[in-house]
Amino acid sequence: MSLANQAETAASPPIKVAVVRVTPFQQNASLVACAKTGRAAVVDPGGDLDRILEVIDQAGVTVEKILITHGHVDHAAGAAELALRLGVPVEGPGEADAFLLAELSEKGREYGFPADPLTPDRWLAEGDTVTVGEQVFRVLDVPGHSPGHVVFVHDGARLVIAGDTLFAGSVGRTDMSYGDGELLIAGIVAKLLPLGDDFTVLPGHGPATTIAREKAKNPFLQG
Repeated sequence: MSLANQAETAASPPIKVAVVRVTPFQQNASLVACAKTGRAAVVDPGGDLDRILEVIDQAGVTVEKILITHGHVDHAAGAAELALRLGVPVEGPGEADAFLLAELSEKGREYGFPADPLTPDRWLAEGDTVTVGEQVFRVLDVPGHSPGHVVFVHDGARLVIAGDTLFAGSVGRTDMSYGDGELLIAGIVAKLLPLGDDFTVLPGHGPATTIAREKAKNPFLQG
């Protein structure tokens, strides 16, 4: 799989993104690369690490970190092992998801795929930034699906890596004991929708969408 341009500028796209669907949940792990430097990050490596490593090799980039949006097993199960293989740090999610990261092995056994508990090198919170090569992503807190869920926003590329907050035609599930549907919708409305209609949304599952499309058609955001 080759890297696909996620945004165009007058000169060249600042970042390139390749999506790798992993785990039985078909989660969107992504390889995000700085076009200028060839430095990259893997976002939400939930599993199928050999496939992710193959995409990294095909892209010819150097991974410098792993980014995690939240602590669910399909997003974080492979992060500890991949960090060890690549010799890179893990950044994110928010510290309120520590309990989810601690139980990854148990959840992996429950769902039938490998998972290792994870303590990130850096917890993230609203107002932080993360870098990928020369590119800077803003961090926003959007809890509700999980208490420590964060999203990554690249203003120049008009891209939000949304994890399990906003999907094409849907939003993240909140029927877990710690879920909060009202909080999730409030965060989407207050923080994601104002980013701009032209923002591409890369969700944790399913196809990419845009803020404009979700404003107009997402049934969870109407009324």
